[in-house]
Amino acid sequence: MKDKDYLMIPGPTPVPETVLMAHAKHPIGHRSKEFSAILNRCHAGLKWLFQTENDVYILTSSGTGAMESAMSNLVNPGDKVLSLVIGNFGARWGKIAASHGADVEVMEVPYGQAIDPEALKARLAADTNKEIKIITLTHNETSTGVTNPLADLMAVIKEHGALSVVDGITSIGAMDCPMDKLGIDVLVSGSQKGFMLPPGLAFIAVSERAHEARKETKYPGFYFDWVATRKSYNQETTPWTPAVNLIVALDAALQMLQEEGLQNIFDRHTKNAQILREGLKEMGMKLFVEDESIASKAITSVYPPEGVTVPEIRKTMKEDYSIVVANGQNDLKDKIFRMGTLGFVCERDVLTALASLKATVKKLAK
Repeated sequence: MKDKDYLMIPGPTPVPETVLMAHAKHPIGHRSKEFSAILNRCHAGLKWLFQTENDVYILTSSGTGAMESAMSNLVNPGDKVLSLVIGNFGARWGKIAASHGADVEVMEVPYGQAIDPEALKARLAADTNKEIKIITLTHNETSTGVTNPLADLMAVIKEHGALSVVDGITSIGAMDCPMDKLGIDVLVSGSQKGFMLPPGLAFIAVSERAHEARKETKYPGFYFDWVATRKSYNQETTPWTPAVNLIVALDAALQMLQEEGLQNIFDRHTKNAQILREGLKEMGMKLFVEDESIASKAITSVYPPEGVTVPEIRKTMKEDYSIVVANGQNDLKDKIFRMGTLGFVCERDVLTALASLKATVKKLAK
């Protein structure tokens, strides 16, 4: 049915009508007092959602732009960067760091697993000269459906003293990621995930420690430079022309999230993921991540049943039931499919998706 498609993927995620209506308003001047008031509310709301007293900057880009910003402001050629990789997006940190001349070391585990804090502790204990300047990691890896034990990993990193740079793109607004409590130096996210917005905005929270490190960076770039960004932030504006309507929509989305409350947001994502996982198991489906302790609350990866292919499932779900689910990525393409419970998703949506999947498998198994 036309205009009926519903996104059950890692992103973009569904957008509430309230947010869509805010986004549809006529643009206002980005140097106006009216826009500064909206920007100030957004900055306050972002601090609340990131659970930080640090500045949280709004970038007109995808989440990868925030990742680029982190590396361009911190990395000098030859700097040692340790990249913790549990999937496709964790690997992206290392690629970006290398593009800025970093000496990148990768600590990788098989997809479907999380980084072992003890393994990280052993590696950092061997860094007796403190050569590792930056450690990058992903909190929630949507390419696999794994959530890293962030608190345990951060405790190890803090003991070593390296700068911690964390991808919270699919955890902020979905899972507990208290920046200040954990001592994270740089934390990034993107609008099309738990923020319940269309793509186009990224967010980066920067600690004072990271700002101090920025002073030693030789080639920080231009568009994503924290010095220009912070100066404008303190003047209640932006350094460059922002995505005005997306920021107006962000204001509406943050108000919705604040009305719901942090713990309720986390509980909703936990409950919806549990309903999905239990429903899949009741159908006899095999989950890619079986360990509940590291299973994502935002995305669940599933093996197709025997005799049925991932492309067939995705095609039938979309054409017959107007529900979009995601394929696997890279080596996991056509081997798993991924169902999202991220952002503006309620229990009804999950139950509908489960019923549609059950009907889909029944059709394809004939």
